[in-house]
Amino acid sequence: MKSYILWDHDGVLVETEPWYFEATRLCIAELGVELDLKDYLRDMASGRSAWEYALALNVPAERVASQRAARDDLYQQYLREQNIEIPGVESVLETLAEDYAMAIVTTAKRMDFELIHESRGIIQHMQFVLASGDYPRAKPAPDPYLKALERFAAAAEQALVVEDSERGLRAAVAAGIDCVIVENDFLAGQDFSAATHKIASLDELPDLLAEL
Repeated sequence: MKSYILWDHDGVLVETEPWYFEATRLCIAELGVELDLKDYLRDMASGRSAWEYALALNVPAERVASQRAARDDLYQQYLREQNIEIPGVESVLETLAEDYAMAIVTTAKRMDFELIHESRGIIQHMQFVLASGDYPRAKPAPDPYLKALERFAAAAEQALVVEDSERGLRAAVAAGIDCVIVENDFLAGQDFSAATHKIASLDELPDLLAEL
């Protein structure tokens, strides 16, 4: 019996991942790195930073830091200007909040997360949010999900993780928690063979949970 749902954020509750890649691609190009999407997604799954490519080219660390800051600014601009809604999310959350305690467990920076949710109703359904800096190691390490279990005083078998990325799936598996993968075209080529369940959209999640 599942009592807790631990939600990934980017790509599951809001469609932000393509914009983060685009901001990174544009800003790292100024350092002489042509960032390929396939390589980016492979490195994302293992937790490797794209900025390591620039450092490998002997770009000064302060120049890399400057472009990372420019990326962060551009990404926030995209968050303000682009459509990042995933249809039906708030309706599904409202339904599930009646029967489950829920939390968001994300690698997003807190400042980005707060910008995204200035005018959305998603977090009202959550008991808490864990963002970058709230745990020792980021996904694919299990730390974020282990921290969430600790906050809920829950056992791993009582929880279900909802993810869209291989990195997040690996974190859930390492934490010993069943994981549902929601299909996301941006991440379609990643390895989801370790997922407990796969669904085409969040609309399918309530029925899936009813069967568990």
